[in-house]
Order: sequence, then C-alpha cells, then structure tokens
Amino acid sequence: MVTLAGTAMAFSHSAEDQAERWLRALRLHGQVGNALQALGVGEAPLMTGSEPNGHIEEPADLPLGGDAVEEVTRRATAMAASRSADAIGTADVLFAVLDIYGRLMDRALYLRGTSREELLERLSEHSHNTA
Repeated sequence: MVTLAGTAMAFSHSAEDQAERWLRALRLHGQVGNALQALGVGEAPLMTGSEPNGHIEEPADLPLGGDAVEEVTRRATAMAASRSADAIGTADVLFAVLDIYGRLMDRALYLRGTSREELLERLSEHSHNTA
C-alpha cells in the first residue's frame, strides 16, 4: 500500500494533494480500507487540483514527494514496533498520515462525507469485534 501511495506522490503538487492521494491508497487496502468503505468513502477523483476556495494553508514543515513516503514509513514503523507487531498495518500508516497531514487529511475525509472521528470509531469497533 505504501509503495502504491509512493508512486502517486511523484505526481502530487501540494501537501493537500498528497493527503488526498494517501486517502485514496488507504481506501483500497486492509483494515483502514474496510473501515473507509463501510463509511461510504468512494473512489472519488482528486479534488484539490484547481480548488482555490476553501484551501487550507499548508504548514511549511510538511515533507513533500519521496520524503513524505519516507516520513510516513518511518512513523508507521515506529508505531508498529511500539506494539511489537511483525509488520506495519494500514492503521499504522493511517495514524502516521493523520499525524503528518493533520487538517489537510481531515479536509480530505470531510470532502468524502466522513471525519477522523467517524473513521477512528469504525476502526475501534472493528478491533473490538476481532479481539
């Protein structure tokens, strides 16, 4: 999933666009993908390319391009290691993306009819049902 998102990052033109691309990749894979699909998040086209209205100011310290993929991977790896996991899960990637992109990821979720809170609640329900 990270490799797929990494390929898409090469075509991004802003951190807002990157957040959209992470969301699209996450929607297709694993536990996070299942939760996003259950919330009705569809495979919508990227919406940030030419939307001047509602643009969120991007923090200057956000990683761009390949650096973004490396930073998400680094943080997701640390999260997985902190729970002694054998592999990085999509939830680790999601939490890394939410941490890095913050309000930009919140906006990407909002544009698709959901929120960070709804997504985290759905993930929590799923983990309680499988425990």
